[in-house]
Amino acid sequence: MAAAAATTPSWQPQEQGFKEICGLLEQQISHSSSADKAQIWQHLQRYSHLPDFNNYLAFIFSRAEGKSVEVRQAAGLYLKNNLRNTFKSMQPAYQQYVKSELLPCLGATDKHIRSTAGTIISVVVQIGGVVGWPELLQALVNCLDSNDLNHMEGAMDALSKICEDIPQYLDSDVPGLAERPINIFLPRLFRFFQSPHASLRKLSLGSVNQYIMLMPSALYVSMDQYLQGLFILANDAAAEVRKLVCAAFVQLIEVRPSFLEPHLRNVIEYMLQVNKDTDDEVALEACEFWSAYCDAQLPPENLREFLPRLIPVLLSNMAYADDDESVIEAEEDGSQPDRDQDLKPRFHVSRFHGSDEVEDDDDDVVNTWNLRKCSAAALDILSNVFGDEILPTLMPIVEAKLSAGGDDAWKDREAAVLALGAIGEGCINGLYPHLLEIVAFLIPLLDDKFPLIRSISCWTLSRFSKFIVQGIGHPKGYEQFDNVLMGLLRRILDDNKRVQEAACSAFATLEEEAAEELAPRLEIILKHLMTAFGKYQRRNLRIVYDAIGTLAEAVGGELNQPVYLDILMPPLIEKWQQLSNSDKDLFPLLECFTSIAHALGTGFAQFAEPVFRRCINIIQTQQFAKADPAATTGVQYDKEFIVCSLDLLSGLAEGLGSGIESLVAQCSLRDLLLHCCVDDAPDVRQSAFALLGDLARVCPVHLHPRLSEFLEAAAKQLEISKVKEAISVANNACWAIGELAVKVRQEISPIVLTVISCLVPILQHAEGLNKSLIENSAITLGRLAWVCPELVSPHMEHFMQSWCTALSMIRDDVEKEDAFRGLCAMVKANPSGALSSLVYMCKAIASWHEIRSEDLHNEVCQVLHGYKQMLRNGAWDQCMSALEPPVKEKLSKYQV
Repeated sequence: MAAAAATTPSWQPQEQGFKEICGLLEQQISHSSSADKAQIWQHLQRYSHLPDFNNYLAFIFSRAEGKSVEVRQAAGLYLKNNLRNTFKSMQPAYQQYVKSELLPCLGATDKHIRSTAGTIISVVVQIGGVVGWPELLQALVNCLDSNDLNHMEGAMDALSKICEDIPQYLDSDVPGLAERPINIFLPRLFRFFQSPHASLRKLSLGSVNQYIMLMPSALYVSMDQYLQGLFILANDAAAEVRKLVCAAFVQLIEVRPSFLEPHLRNVIEYMLQVNKDTDDEVALEACEFWSAYCDAQLPPENLREFLPRLIPVLLSNMAYADDDESVIEAEEDGSQPDRDQDLKPRFHVSRFHGSDEVEDDDDDVVNTWNLRKCSAAALDILSNVFGDEILPTLMPIVEAKLSAGGDDAWKDREAAVLALGAIGEGCINGLYPHLLEIVAFLIPLLDDKFPLIRSISCWTLSRFSKFIVQGIGHPKGYEQFDNVLMGLLRRILDDNKRVQEAACSAFATLEEEAAEELAPRLEIILKHLMTAFGKYQRRNLRIVYDAIGTLAEAVGGELNQPVYLDILMPPLIEKWQQLSNSDKDLFPLLECFTSIAHALGTGFAQFAEPVFRRCINIIQTQQFAKADPAATTGVQYDKEFIVCSLDLLSGLAEGLGSGIESLVAQCSLRDLLLHCCVDDAPDVRQSAFALLGDLARVCPVHLHPRLSEFLEAAAKQLEISKVKEAISVANNACWAIGELAVKVRQEISPIVLTVISCLVPILQHAEGLNKSLIENSAITLGRLAWVCPELVSPHMEHFMQSWCTALSMIRDDVEKEDAFRGLCAMVKANPSGALSSLVYMCKAIASWHEIRSEDLHNEVCQVLHGYKQMLRNGAWDQCMSALEPPVKEKLSKYQV
């Protein structure tokens, strides 16, 4: 390749083009505000259409010696971004030119140029692989072996980026090479572990660590050499190297614990030492080891003897560092408005019909991971593994810290309260007898003068809330619950933002546990929440909305009394009227209204009309903005507005029932909804099909004019390729088809076989799919069989077995009744279709706790008796003998 390149006339830049592009780059990086960055960007974009634009950038980057390093670096970064989009369409000669210009930069004297070269090289390898650039591997090897620090560093930098971005490329066969590239590089990387230069030790160790997950055979066979290298680097003078040693041990314990087993005592001893490292980042990486060890489910006894030394280290690391951003933020005044950057991104979870609840992980409020949080997480997981065993070591330290007097010891007191919360689940058996004392100790801390003690006390109390609620019936139990409730409400009105946030979150947790126990206190709770609503800044308002929504879900219909609604609704409606249709602060309010509509049921009717209209408006506005982004409405398309509005409409349909009919009748919801059902965004489709199902239940007549289009859109979601990419959409679409079927009956017939042909493969491959989709598929198949048995029954033998298996997993409810009506209807139409699956059918029938509907009970009896008469000469008894005794006993209800 190199010889051929020498004979072709090499590309040369034109003086003018060179000058113009350099001039633009100089302006682009200049700090003067007069330079119009957008205009310069457009100029550069215009150049980027020239076929040799990348060559200019490469030339400026590698050869423009007269230009500043900043300009050359800017050319390099621009080249990197441009190559991502254009490399594949470049002429091969130009590709070759860019590559040949990059290689000499590996040894550049300037560190920035070397590093940028490494970044660009990694991008080129990502696009074209190692195969397309044989000279690269040779150049890297030559530089690594050169003994020249610049060359070694430049090559190591490029190699480490390739290992980080695309490690698998070096662990694959390359035509023309006797062995895989990783086999060539690994011995050199190990050699650099002992380099006198910290930068080379760091880059080489970081590169090898990237292969722990992939574990190529080259690393597998040299594992002893790798571990020896790690032990040598364990006490390296450079903190960055020690951090990588810890990271290696953490990854090995997660993926390949067997390699560490012979050295486990030494590794644990080392991690314990480094957990106290003066460098926080090293200590943090070491601290990850304890959770990783427990998660890997390795034998706990290996750790047991270290606990008396480990627990004090974790506790001392749980105290706030002086420079922790929380300590600085905690001084902030609660009346200061939030800036936009204070608002964390929020994620709305689209509506989902079924039994798999989405797990919410909102235990911790501020999301920077640090040594304090990692230590608390380690203590939490250790308490779950060792339970009360850790209390004799832990509690004396906690008690000593709690009793430390004086203002300067507040961080120790705070860490002790955090520790109590961290062990609140794992050690509950040992703590339970003392719970009254613990809670009585924590409640006064809610009024501590230090805001971070007030906030952590809220969190720790919330960790015990389940047990506080369970104790309500015991002597002093209700008083304790009430003290916690009132204490948290007091803190909800704290002037400090951090405390407000912690108190609201803790209160939401207590609400979920307490449910109807909150009813006697509803008025005072609402007064506090609505006072907070008037007082909070934007960021914490979101948490109040959440607490109000959780309250509505917890107490349900209890909320439906004028005295409560007069406190709750006016402030929410006022806020609702203040916010514009394109204000993102509307999202949490829409979610909050969804929970309230659900809880109030028909009691929401008096508020429904403006809420309903607004949702329709928002969806309409967003659909216009999407169709015509340049329109003068000035609204930026954001699908989350559509998703939240659809979900609120679902909440209204569920709450108001057929009372929503008059609202649906006088608007364009049907056409808007159909649009949403075929939207390209999965979460829009997911919420749209949830609403379709809810409307099918309460006012199917308004879906009628476009029924076939709705059914077609829903059926499309069940094709197996679609199911794989958006399982929640398929789940809701499947449920909606079933809801429509039982309402429109025979009119569903044109789509029945299409849907059945999609549902059968889902039921047959149940093990890889989520539980809810299987349940909904089984129910919808049954509902279709119930309304169109003559269409479905001829195909029974293809699905009876997997269908009956799925039916037997579903809990008793109305939907299951519908499915069994389908079963009975099919058997009547085609009795022989179920003969080969009779055992499965009997198990499905036996899965009922009890069939509440008398006529269904009788139909099931008839089906069983029919088969008993049909199967003569001992065939029925043979079938019965194949069933387990509990199944036989359940069937005795049906007199067979």
